[in-house]
Amino acid sequence: MAFFNATAGPGGQGSGDSSAKGSGKLGAILGAIAVALVLVSGYFLLRSYRRLQRRVAGLSQQTEQLRREVQSAGQQSQASAQQASQAAASAQTAAQQRDQANQAQAKSAAQEQSALQQAAAAQQKASEAEQKAEEYRKQREAELARLQQALGDIAETRRNGLGLIMTLGEKSIRFDFNKSDINPEYRDTLNRIAGVMMALKGYSISVYGYTDDVGTQAYNLKLSKRRAQAVRDFLLKAGIPKLTTTQGFGKSNPRVHGDTPQARAANRRVEIGLVDSTLILEKMYVP
Repeated sequence: MAFFNATAGPGGQGSGDSSAKGSGKLGAILGAIAVALVLVSGYFLLRSYRRLQRRVAGLSQQTEQLRREVQSAGQQSQASAQQASQAAASAQTAAQQRDQANQAQAKSAAQEQSALQQAAAAQQKASEAEQKAEEYRKQREAELARLQQALGDIAETRRNGLGLIMTLGEKSIRFDFNKSDINPEYRDTLNRIAGVMMALKGYSISVYGYTDDVGTQAYNLKLSKRRAQAVRDFLLKAGIPKLTTTQGFGKSNPRVHGDTPQARAANRRVEIGLVDSTLILEKMYVP
């Protein structure tokens, strides 16, 4: 034991301490190296992590950009689809309008053609009617000329705008002063007039009476009307179918002005008016 204790003395303690110190230093170095390695590894790991974060952030931004682009493309596609749909609807509407315009044009052309045909037919009818009217006027004109000649052989007869005026005055029928009776010597004249007028068709006949300037206008109006009625009654009895009117004008419209017996005898008269009824209608309806 003493031996062991001796060997465990100062000389033995110094050798143990040296080993312990060497081991401590080595452990410290190794620890420092380990810490350094850890720090270096952590540094590089941190750099790698940051790089990864930046890449992840860049990928996120790219992903967001792509998402926005996809969204924008989708919106544009939807807008394009709407525009295409609107364009198709507009094209369909335009096609319908074109078809309607073509139909309207065809209908208008048909109506125009029909109107032209109707106008041509109306023009043809108007031309035929005008031709017939002209032929009728010529016939009536020739008839009036013959009638004027026939009546002119009996009494003074003249033309006016509507027909003939026959004057029964001092050379054919003479009325006595203040009288309306027809003297027997003038009945043959009235019978001849009736014979000519019996064949007339389409004429209206009126008898007008006149007086001289002796007496009042009121009295002469009555006297002139009695003279017109006397001639009308005689002609009716002679066979003329109808006389439309009689009228007295008194001492107005004298044929001869003056107060001589000859002038007054000329103004005591009756006039017979022959009016073509068709001419009256034409004057009524021609604008």
